[in-house]
Amino acid sequence: MPLVRAAIIAALFLFAFALPGVAQDVTLISRDGDVEISGNLLGYDGEFYRVDTVYGELTVDGSGVLCEGPGCPNLENYVARVTLSGAPVIGRVLIPALLEAFAIRYDYDLERTDLDERQILFSLTDSESDRLLGEFTVKLSNTDEGFADLLANEADMVMSLREVRRDERTHARAAGMGDLAASGRSRIVALDALVPVVAASNPVQGITTPELAQVLSGEIANWADLGGPDAPITVHVVSGRSGLGQATVDRLLTPTGSALTDQAKRHEDGLALVQALERDPFGLGVTSRSETGNTWELALKGACGFSLRATRRAVKTEDYPLTTPLFLYLPARRFPSLMRDFLTYLRDPSAQLVVRRAGFVDQAPEEIAISLQGDRFANAIAQAGDEVELAELQRMVRVLSPMKRLTTTFRFEAGSVRLDAQSRSNVQQLARSLEVGNYDARRLVFVGFSDGDGPAESNRAIAMRRAEAVRRAVSDAAETANLSRIAIETEAFGEAMPMACDDSEWGRQVNRRVEVWVR
Repeated sequence: MPLVRAAIIAALFLFAFALPGVAQDVTLISRDGDVEISGNLLGYDGEFYRVDTVYGELTVDGSGVLCEGPGCPNLENYVARVTLSGAPVIGRVLIPALLEAFAIRYDYDLERTDLDERQILFSLTDSESDRLLGEFTVKLSNTDEGFADLLANEADMVMSLREVRRDERTHARAAGMGDLAASGRSRIVALDALVPVVAASNPVQGITTPELAQVLSGEIANWADLGGPDAPITVHVVSGRSGLGQATVDRLLTPTGSALTDQAKRHEDGLALVQALERDPFGLGVTSRSETGNTWELALKGACGFSLRATRRAVKTEDYPLTTPLFLYLPARRFPSLMRDFLTYLRDPSAQLVVRRAGFVDQAPEEIAISLQGDRFANAIAQAGDEVELAELQRMVRVLSPMKRLTTTFRFEAGSVRLDAQSRSNVQQLARSLEVGNYDARRLVFVGFSDGDGPAESNRAIAMRRAEAVRRAVSDAAETANLSRIAIETEAFGEAMPMACDDSEWGRQVNRRVEVWVR
């Protein structure tokens, strides 16, 4: 019963990893010759074999077996090969910039080869021996195709502008890739934002989020309804197969129960949309902050007087309501050591500088003094409801003015107590900062805020519970931190300092937040 024994032994070494490629016949033989496993080689990461056998996929530690057959890899000159597929906005600029910085950090030589207009090959070689170490293939497709490639074993990672869909999660689990929505299965590499843009000659300066949704749905079809000229609005959108197009629908149309107008002009990606808008004086579209070209970005305004633009700081704090994280989705598989090194590098502070230089928003925490926070406190006074007493506003100013606000902010999914994707990433970022001692001997205050829907006292109590929940999440994630070195507190001011108008769901969601203040 050698095959049965082989299956049992292999199961002891079971891991999950993938390297897409052509399956080939191999036989793995234990060092003592007693056990054999035959099947198609699905991948090899330099340490482990993944083999499709009659017993299913098995992963075997290469140090304990010998490989025979036409599919056996070259063990002496192993080359790590990884494929990333998905959103061009990530693959066109950000990934190449990060790979270049990664190569410099580890003293590798990096060579770029444009295989065609949609595929780029990056080769990493040892600078001393000139030996090829790894190949990163970047496929510029779209988010839908990226997940399809992953499920077809034709890609190792997905570059996505949106969170994974329920059906994609289901198919991934069925394929043995784990739950792509679980902790550790995604990595936010940078932050971006959805921005409404028009031609530079357009006189309109701002638009409310409900108005933007109405334009996209066709309910508002003339610029005169937005304070502009009497001219029809031409709607420009990115293809519905792209993450950018899907994020636009998810964030703006789905919450209102409306659909995209049939008259919309569709474009392959954000760059194509922007180029079309530059030539269309009466067009309006939604693109990513990193791809606005020579168009004019409209501010998001509210009836109560708030006006927000997608500045770097507003995106990082998620004060701008249409912030969009840029994801890398990773299946529950073991990657080659070179790829693991690259993923580790993405969390390095120097990688955050690369992200910023590439035109995206980084996640490195920044401290913002009171004097640099614009009109926040003035708006708090101007927009304070009848139930927010002057004494409470004075208390808020007294507590916060000696401190600085971190750009690390925590917000929640619509209608849920679950932190949104960016905030879940923020938990890990802040936890790592605590672990390395960045806030030793300092005071860290988690401050809860709410929308103005309901009694002020109840809102303050809800805000305090949210602040406590975030504090616990960060403390639990900071497993190796000595928290006794940090004064960690919670505070809440409820509806006392809104960031947006409460007359829309998106505005109320922006106001429901937990900020972090330090001294």
